[in-house]
This record gives sequence, C-alpha cells and structure tokens, in this order.
Amino acid sequence: MTTEIAATVFSAASPAAARERILRTAYALFSRRGVRDVGIDEVIRRSKVAKATLYRHFPSKDALVLAFLEMREKNWTLGFVEAEARRLGKTPEERLLAIFDVFDGWFRSPEFDACAFINVLLEMRSEHPLGRASIRHLDTIRSVVRTLADEAGLRDTENFARSWHILMKGSIISATEGDADAARRARAMARLLIEQHR
Repeated sequence: MTTEIAATVFSAASPAAARERILRTAYALFSRRGVRDVGIDEVIRRSKVAKATLYRHFPSKDALVLAFLEMREKNWTLGFVEAEARRLGKTPEERLLAIFDVFDGWFRSPEFDACAFINVLLEMRSEHPLGRASIRHLDTIRSVVRTLADEAGLRDTENFARSWHILMKGSIISATEGDADAARRARAMARLLIEQHR
C-alpha cells in the first residue's frame, strides 16, 4: 500500500485524528520556521495525509495558519504562561512577576521558539488577515495581564498591561538575539512598573 493510499485510508477512517495530526505538524513547523518558509506540501508529507485530506480540513494555507494561531493561544498563552504564572505566584503581584520566571525557564529551554504571534505579524504585516489575527491573539495576552493587574488592585490597568506587554515582547526579542538573562532583566523593570501603578 502506497503512503498516499495509506494516508487516505487512515484519514477516512479517523478524520479527527487526521486533522489533529495535520495541525500538530503545522504547529511544530510554523513555530520553528515561520509561515512563509513552510509549504503546504511539506505539511502534507510530514503529517502523512493525502492532499485532499488536508484541504478538506483546512481549505487554504491561511486557514491552517489561523488554526495554528488558535492552538498557540490555547497551549502557550493560556495553558503555559497564564497557568504557570498562577501556579508559581502566591499573590496577584507575584503572579504578574512569575510571568518572567516562566519566560526565564522557557528562554533557557531547547523548546524556546520565540513568539508565534509576533513572528506571523512581522511576516504578514498588520493589513493581512493573518497579521490581524496575530494582533487579536496578542491582545489576549494583554487581557491576561490586565486581569492579573486588576486582581492585584493596581490602577490604570489598561496602560499597565500595555507597558507590561512591551517588557514581555522585548524580552522575547532579546532572548531570540541570544540574551539568556532577558527575562531576569525584564522582571527587574517589571517591579518598578508595579510600584508606579500601585
């Protein structure tokens, strides 16, 4: 049985499994290499599905990237950054600062892959539908910070969240440049920002 036929049989028998495999494959590729560097044919080959199977689940590459961004928000923004910050911090302020503790471990890990939302936004630009989607996902991160700031009783939490987010994004870029201590530097600045908004 050829790979193409085997992939078709498998995906016909379990469409949810085929969709999940495509999305997980795309997630790994887009996270590491960006959107433009990864072609649909590579996703098809690596996920071991037929071309028709991929297009049945994702009618276009943009649709696949949108699904990747949604998965990234669920896994990274909510399932990793927010969940770990809440687990590590005992008080609302500690939870805010714990974001940079989470980043510190991430930056030092072989799993560090920078910020997919920033990467896609820079690749596609803000006018493109994928750029606009990235902006919405970045706003979700700011919303998490705003919520933590509200819980901490800080004032002007909208401006606080925007400033905090600049520290988050800046530390990610610095880590991408090779600064392994970027999260620790950002954490020190973050303490001052909390003081300003008490």
